[in-house]
Amino acid sequence: MANAELDSHFPETAKLLWVMERLRDPETGCPWDREQDFETIVPYTIEEAYEVADAIMKNDMAEIKDELGDLLFQVVFYAKLGQERAEFDFEAIAKNVADKLIRRHPHVFADAQINTEEQLNDNWEAVKKQERLAKGLDNDTSILANIPAGMAPMKRAVKLQKRCAKVGFDWNDKQQVADKIHEEINEVLEAHNNPSKTHSDVEEEVGDLLFAVLNLARHSKVDPDVALIKANNKFERRFRQVEEQANHTSGLKSMSLVQMEALWQSVKQQESEDVK
Repeated sequence: MANAELDSHFPETAKLLWVMERLRDPETGCPWDREQDFETIVPYTIEEAYEVADAIMKNDMAEIKDELGDLLFQVVFYAKLGQERAEFDFEAIAKNVADKLIRRHPHVFADAQINTEEQLNDNWEAVKKQERLAKGLDNDTSILANIPAGMAPMKRAVKLQKRCAKVGFDWNDKQQVADKIHEEINEVLEAHNNPSKTHSDVEEEVGDLLFAVLNLARHSKVDPDVALIKANNKFERRFRQVEEQANHTSGLKSMSLVQMEALWQSVKQQESEDVK
């Protein structure tokens, strides 16, 4: 789409791209924005994605809109960096993802018949495999090929488990997964209590335990990231209430663990009654 068409049909998008141009201007742009490159803005991209997730968890539409704008700006920033290297621009990114989505949804944009989620996933992986072959990137024939090493650890663990499940390397039911968790807990405690075990040994056993818990989340069709976000928010909410109650007396620092636990249980009980 030409710039004039973009200005006409998507004026605010054109405005955002213009803002990015100004920020990166070698002479009149922002000193901080001019100094950035692909690597330096990655942490900000990750942070913005988490802030979007947090806004969604709060169900705050105004904040969701605001945070999505911040995340979109990250894409615009990468597009500008690619344009400066004569590699790609915003339009090329948009075209690439649109073409990819059309390719990966033949049941929507073509006449393919896909009736189940399993068929949908199989088709998705088959198209991805064809794309990798076309790029000459499919030399690794393992079932675990092309799972990014830099993926967030929890997501990568679940991805590894899902791939293995495709060939039958998986527990048959959740009870077997739960039994494995109990086994891993015992191994963590044994490593803790064995003087001959090193910190690395304990770390390894804790990793195995976390992997097993993620397996239970997968079998329960629970997104572990979402579950942990909610657990973090619940813990923070309850602890702040414990703090507030403690501040009416002597404060947390002067309390014993037993006293703090009593406040914690009181907060939980009050939440339970409020729900009713």
